[in-house]
Amino acid sequence: MMLPKPRGPLSAAVFESMRALPTEPVARTHPEADEPEDAAITLWALYELSYRGFDDVDETAEWDPDLLAVRRPLEIDLEGRLRARWESYASPHEVTADFSADFFALVAAHDGRSLARFVQTEADEQQVLDLLRLRSVYHLKESDPTAWVVPRLPTASKAALMELQYDEYGCGDPNRVHSHLFARGLEAIGLRSEYGAYVDDVPLEILEQNNAMSLMGLHRRLRGAALGHLAAFEATSSIPSRQLSQGIARLGLAPDMAAYYDEHVEADAVHEQLAVRAICGELLAVEPELRDDIYFGAFTCLDLEDRLAEQLLARWGAAT
Repeated sequence: MMLPKPRGPLSAAVFESMRALPTEPVARTHPEADEPEDAAITLWALYELSYRGFDDVDETAEWDPDLLAVRRPLEIDLEGRLRARWESYASPHEVTADFSADFFALVAAHDGRSLARFVQTEADEQQVLDLLRLRSVYHLKESDPTAWVVPRLPTASKAALMELQYDEYGCGDPNRVHSHLFARGLEAIGLRSEYGAYVDDVPLEILEQNNAMSLMGLHRRLRGAALGHLAAFEATSSIPSRQLSQGIARLGLAPDMAAYYDEHVEADAVHEQLAVRAICGELLAVEPELRDDIYFGAFTCLDLEDRLAEQLLARWGAAT
């Protein structure tokens, strides 16, 4: 994968610095981002140095101190905005001693507009292809942000997370790795399956979803938020996966794409219980002080998905 197209002065300058390494040092000062997308694509690219990197960037860039100095204020700004949204929502939210019941209640109460329901019943082929291109930015590295959290957990929650991740990574079969299933589905319907192929086309909402997962996964202090995000993601996946599969079949698209979502109908019904009760619940048994962060991560997952749904449905003329 090559560096994405810049979206403003900050990303243009930072990407130039990244390409120049290690021959030239990173500039100590860069212009300010002129739009939220400029900051978001810069942070996304800086995070990607810790995933698969870029063909036009030297591998030493991952730990370059000056690039880390660029990344940090972007992270602080993103986390600040995400926490402000959570705090605004959370003020009337009460919790009891029953964490699992409280968590599922939070998820059930957060009822935004559903892209999956729209795909199931109304979307045309071009709208579904548009959605799949955007989703590919995450689904082609599915579960990787959560993998950062594994060594940071106590024994019981670590074991439970590895049980879930083992399934996500194909139970030892490379042909069953979920990101590979998605790539195979993209190929079957005529879309590009290379990692990061469509990042130049994605809106701010997709960049923020991906950046939030990387932020939570890469910072040990946010391990609770990362697992809360995971639990909310899994708790809202099974039924939408069935709807997406039905919509893909309704339009007569290649079965391999529907098969990816069929895989998640049953798996994520199990995963949601595992994520909430065994992963988050066991973490709280050892580190109860992480309760608020778990809820913060869960809300962030749901809120960012709501924002994406509103943006896409408006783009498609479906928002009412």
